[in-house]
Amino acid sequence: MEEVIDMPEHHPGEMGGTMRLGKRTTVFKTEDSILRKLYGDVGCVEERHRHRYEVNPELIQQFEEKGLKFVGRDIEGERMEIIELANHPYFVAVQFHPEFSSRPMKPSPPYLGLLLAATGTLNAYLQQGCKLSSRGTFRKNDSYSDLSDDSFPERKSPEIVTN
Repeated sequence: MEEVIDMPEHHPGEMGGTMRLGKRTTVFKTEDSILRKLYGDVGCVEERHRHRYEVNPELIQQFEEKGLKFVGRDIEGERMEIIELANHPYFVAVQFHPEFSSRPMKPSPPYLGLLLAATGTLNAYLQQGCKLSSRGTFRKNDSYSDLSDDSFPERKSPEIVTN
């Protein structure tokens, strides 16, 4: 018979109480945030959580001294929810699950930022006030929130030429 050895930090009886589940509010602590701009320059966002991880408050100052900015926190200001790395094209991390609200033609703001950064168009998008036309170009009066799955023009099938 095998002997079962528990890890000292593992407490199966306490696990359920530490899980953060459901929709939670994240408050932006700075106006100089890429994700805040991608969310439409709002003061807070509500996103779904499903985790039990937290940043050790004793280490926050050390992280910030190295350029990691905690730009979003919970309502009480105790839990770190969003980080961004200064002087990086697009280094963001969130405690919530942006994939729950993403759709193929309407990615959630964190994923939209990743796609724009990967294609080299993030800065232009941010400079235009986060406006995107239905053709994928930047145009005034179009915004991320206005796009929906059916807002893109139908693609025509290529014509078949026969001899």
